[in-house]
Amino acid sequence: MQKALSYTDANFDRFVEELKDFLRIPSVSTDPNHKDDVNAAAEWVAQNMRDMGTSHVKIMPTDGHPIVYAEDMVDPSKPTILVYGHYDVQPPDPLELWDSEPFDPVVKNGDLYARGSCDDKGQMFMHAKAAESYFKGTGSMPLNVKWIFEGEEEIGSVHLPKFLEDNKDMLAADVAVVSDTALFGTGVPSITYGLRGLAYVQVSLEGPDRDLHSGVYGGAIENPINALAKMIADLHDENHRITIDGFYDMVMPLTDEERTTFASLPFDADEWVADVGASESKTEAGYSVLEGTTARPTLDCNGIWGGFTGEGAKTVLPSLAHAKISCRLVPGQTPEEITDKLQAHFEKHCPSTMKLTFEDLHGGHGALVDTNSDAMKAASEAMEGVYNEKPYMVRCGGSIPIVADFKKILGQETVLMGFGLDSDAIHSPNEKFGLDRFRAGIDTIIRFMSIYATK
Repeated sequence: MQKALSYTDANFDRFVEELKDFLRIPSVSTDPNHKDDVNAAAEWVAQNMRDMGTSHVKIMPTDGHPIVYAEDMVDPSKPTILVYGHYDVQPPDPLELWDSEPFDPVVKNGDLYARGSCDDKGQMFMHAKAAESYFKGTGSMPLNVKWIFEGEEEIGSVHLPKFLEDNKDMLAADVAVVSDTALFGTGVPSITYGLRGLAYVQVSLEGPDRDLHSGVYGGAIENPINALAKMIADLHDENHRITIDGFYDMVMPLTDEERTTFASLPFDADEWVADVGASESKTEAGYSVLEGTTARPTLDCNGIWGGFTGEGAKTVLPSLAHAKISCRLVPGQTPEEITDKLQAHFEKHCPSTMKLTFEDLHGGHGALVDTNSDAMKAASEAMEGVYNEKPYMVRCGGSIPIVADFKKILGQETVLMGFGLDSDAIHSPNEKFGLDRFRAGIDTIIRFMSIYATK
């Protein structure tokens, strides 16, 4: 392990320059105009893996963007890890809000600015450089490693589940390892053990068969916007609990240990609220801000529209109103179950004067990882070796559906060992990744491989 760490130390500046080259490829998966760039990124990843010493690398096509697969099987008696990352990135828009070119990486005050620097090129590259440090610093890996790097994470990983199903034997491993999450805070080591799922729907109400003059028909014809707004407002009670029948039936309650951990985390709720420009927090009664944002289910209206929204005035009674609604789900809840309950609720409360249209747009399962597994213990020990502090076990309010797929399809738990920060502006202009965290990530992964190899 020490030789690998020393190799990283001697070659870190080169690692950063290589990462810059990777970031210069505008691998925007959602834009058909960047299809060649996405393919170029896959080729770049594959060649980099070959150059660092990986014995078996191939680019595997899907019905969308390709997957780079690699493996290094050094000893059948050693554990096998499956490392996952994604080389595709979000669009850089709006370009005018960037302080530098999104695909021309620059370092300022120790941070590397570029689209994909944190999500997820920088974080997946940590694993590649940790492996290189073993290959070229010691001559061999301490355990078996398989790699899958996909190009569709930012568009929902639509072809990855089929890839997993079709290649179960090839992808067999003891545990999956993903670096696509964040530390709890600057200098605060943490490992994510819980992710929320997602149910996303669109609801539409249709009233009259056309827009009407509000002076002629207002007061006698029910307004779809008014009706939909009331339905949405009634989705929460005075305690900010969701009013949908059976919504909480399958929610796994927080343990006393978990609640103690939440209370011990270095978190200032007032500062957090002020940072987003809000006047105060509003959480479900009986739960803290951290519990509410990471470990409890939520429901939010993400958009609502209808009628006249242009400049000036138009006295119209609209015929249509629409809303997009999402629910963040906790382990125990499924998107299928919650979507069905949402639809039943809206159908039950739809005014007799309206026609309801309900559309299921997207869903994903949450995940809860055993913090006492050998892999999680190894990750904790590795991170403590770098930060000189035992990492917190935390939950994440967002979703990474592939984690549930690893469990469901491959039977693998996942170690979520990320080194981003919430302030890294992923998906936003001026995305960045601290070079100190890039280095800490490589060192932690080197330690994790060595420690887990002996578990």
